[in-house]
Amino acid sequence: MPEGHTIHRLAQDHTAAFARSAVRVSSPQGKFADAAALLDGTVLDSADAHGKHLFLGFRGTGWVHIHLGLFGKVTFGPAPAPPPTDTVRLRLVNESAYVDLRGPTTCALITDPEKQAIHDRLGPDPLRPDADPEAAYRRVSRSRTTVAALLMDQKVIAGVGNVYRAEVLFRHGIDPYRPGKDITRAEWDAIWQDLTGLMREGVRNNRIDTVRPEHTPEAMGRPPRVDDHGGEVYVYRRANQPCHLCGEPVRTADLAARNLFWCPACQKR
Repeated sequence: MPEGHTIHRLAQDHTAAFARSAVRVSSPQGKFADAAALLDGTVLDSADAHGKHLFLGFRGTGWVHIHLGLFGKVTFGPAPAPPPTDTVRLRLVNESAYVDLRGPTTCALITDPEKQAIHDRLGPDPLRPDADPEAAYRRVSRSRTTVAALLMDQKVIAGVGNVYRAEVLFRHGIDPYRPGKDITRAEWDAIWQDLTGLMREGVRNNRIDTVRPEHTPEAMGRPPRVDDHGGEVYVYRRANQPCHLCGEPVRTADLAARNLFWCPACQKR
């Protein structure tokens, strides 16, 4: 599932390609056909992101709420658009570009109050200017749930996924099984600041890199990471491989139906 930086990048890309222009809207698959007919020919005013939720605002009509889930894909291309396949849930086209949406968990036309209700149930997003890290810490500091699980809870903090969760805990030497109530305010402030910086870099580069300059392949004389997800990381999907810092094998375990990765030497309890 894409993490928050991807959704914010998609908001930027939609704005760059379609904002303030009238767009042709269609649903070749048919599942969004009624809403597409209402939107066709209207102006895309804005694009907004909160956590893993993308919102496309159409003047006088409402918002298209998109959640990619596990299988959603977005494809941009230059105009003229090729003939769409019957798997395209939503297509936007203007004179210079097109974008296709396939396989999302959610693609729905919603009102302003419905959009606000989604914001209200989500935790603060480190990439949003209105984010309140104090609100997240209040929930973390009162919980006996592991900090690893709390970081993945979108009601606590929105946009963090499995990669950022594993990597930020490693970067701060925090055992993933520590209860939230045992995370100090100083530790939380450092985690939040680090996530903000890492995720902003993710938006810029459109991939996740989490290793510090002194731990890059070039600096350490090690081979670069070869992985479909791309980016240089410390522990994510490196189970049983030696830790870049101490050489201890990286461990993995199931936590809340997701694979957890950590170094037992660098992240002591």
